[in-house]
Amino acid sequence: MELSSFLVNSRTARWRIAVTLVAALFMLMITELAYQSQREQMQVISTMGQARALLAYAVQRVTDAESGKRGFLLVGGNDYLEPYSQASRDVRFAMEQIHKLDQQTADEQVLKLQDEMDRLVDEKLGEMQTVLKEHESGRHEAAVDMVRSGIGREIMQRMRAGYEQNMKVRSERMDAHMQDVQDLLLLGRIGIGAMTLLSVLILILFIRQGQTLLKEREEQRHALVRERDRLEQAVQDQLTDLKDLARHLQSAREDERARLARDLHDELGALLTTAKLDVAVIRPKVQQHLPDLSPKVTHLIEALNQGIALKRRIIEDLCPSSLRTLGLAAALEALLHDMRQSSGLDMAVSLQPVTLRPDDQLTAYRVVQESVTNALKYAQASQLSVRLVPDGDMALVEVSDNGRGFDTTRARAGSHGIRGMRFRLEAAGGRLDIQSTPGQGTRVSAWLPRQASPQAATATTT
Repeated sequence: MELSSFLVNSRTARWRIAVTLVAALFMLMITELAYQSQREQMQVISTMGQARALLAYAVQRVTDAESGKRGFLLVGGNDYLEPYSQASRDVRFAMEQIHKLDQQTADEQVLKLQDEMDRLVDEKLGEMQTVLKEHESGRHEAAVDMVRSGIGREIMQRMRAGYEQNMKVRSERMDAHMQDVQDLLLLGRIGIGAMTLLSVLILILFIRQGQTLLKEREEQRHALVRERDRLEQAVQDQLTDLKDLARHLQSAREDERARLARDLHDELGALLTTAKLDVAVIRPKVQQHLPDLSPKVTHLIEALNQGIALKRRIIEDLCPSSLRTLGLAAALEALLHDMRQSSGLDMAVSLQPVTLRPDDQLTAYRVVQESVTNALKYAQASQLSVRLVPDGDMALVEVSDNGRGFDTTRARAGSHGIRGMRFRLEAAGGRLDIQSTPGQGTRVSAWLPRQASPQAATATTT
């Protein structure tokens, strides 16, 4: 009887294993085919996106060339002619690259629209070249008359219409390919769900079969205990790795922000300052020889001043210098002052000096920045309270508002910022607590480990 039962169980087990293997192979094949198709679709989307970007760049450079041409006709000098020449070369290079990309997709309508765009661009460049030749030949009035005739503007209008149609068709192609990718992803999800269901059913059958034998059941129980311990350890290891990864990603993000801030300060700042100085140099000449353009020069100077101020605000938001020079409390005071000035929100601020590691200071700063931004952007709050106080061996950062609140038990779309704050705090050895009720506001509390002050460390050593 036992031998017969063993043989029946063996045949059943082999049959189930065979079914599982066949299903697994079938799903593997479907998954691989879906992956290859998705890869092709994404390649097309990427190629279309590159072509769109190059087309937009080419149209912009045509506009730059037109500006250079007009500046050369009005003022003269190679300072305007060189940008025109460079823009013309850039346009031709961009159009060549677009053709190479379009050859990869081989879309007949796109190729036809791009050929028309090439013709319009060549026509526009030829019109500008003709105007410049007239000017260089000494027929300045004829060149100006050609500009005033509106031929160039009419060509530019047709070129912009062709550009919009071209971009529209490319967007439609990208949307269609993206829909294909989504369909393939849905197919993959359905397949994985079916495979999971099949696996669960087979597992249930194996468990029921194992329950017929006491010894096998006992062995399975011990095996499950060992597997549970292994999984718990694996989960713990994964959590540790995730914390390390979160710390690394945040560090990389802040490093990238600092690098971007430096680039903006060094490169963009130099460009804006140089442009402002150049405008200041030509301003007296414009007022003397071209008084009609004097308001334009004044407006340009104001725009450059606004650009310099905007650059400073962006740099400060990317990498707050006050945090390094003045400390956390002063940096938060400056941040909240700027937000109060820009939003008009009623803020109650209580900031006490606390000693944190430099990375933790930045973490606390970002928590306040993110929380206040959420309160302004989503909560529709009219009052806000921000506290920074010592709390035992921890530092407490708390942001409360009287906004519309939300249900903390339900996941919200766009809640990645909250999850990012939580992982960032946990990676730093702290914790995050969010209390909110719909219609009753929100309170975000973050704790970070305090660092012993230099005076305390000296006293302990003594």
